[in-house]
Amino acid sequence: MPDPLSIAIASFTAIKAGVSAGKEIQSLAKDIGSLWDSIDAVKNDHSKKKNSVLHLSANEEAMETFIAKKRADDMENELRNIVIMTRGLNAWQELIQLRVQIKKDRIDARKKAIKARRELLEMIGISVLAIAVLAFVCVIGYFIWKKQQGLL
Repeated sequence: MPDPLSIAIASFTAIKAGVSAGKEIQSLAKDIGSLWDSIDAVKNDHSKKKNSVLHLSANEEAMETFIAKKRADDMENELRNIVIMTRGLNAWQELIQLRVQIKKDRIDARKKAIKARRELLEMIGISVLAIAVLAFVCVIGYFIWKKQQGLL
């Protein structure tokens, strides 16, 4: 899988080419989304590596993640300028608000899915336990019945 910075560069190049060719920002939504996903991945990688305990070369790793993060920041700033030039400052602010809201919605959806899965597993566990207890009671009842019949 390509590294996030390469994906970000490819997406940004596609956005710049599209804008130069006169395309509307709306038609570049897929590339913009890919760019932001890649930028987020680069920033997350930087944070993870910055806090990582295992380093082959701390200086090289620090420089590598720092440069990748700065390049991602630069691309995001250039994207901001493109959106502001083609749609105005309000469009950029609206886009940022939508991005934040979508991230929050996705986080909430993940939390709900995790909670639903946990509840399902609890119900399955309770059901299995109830069936086991019922089976145990049936076996005990069977032995008691056999003893009363004098078959044991």
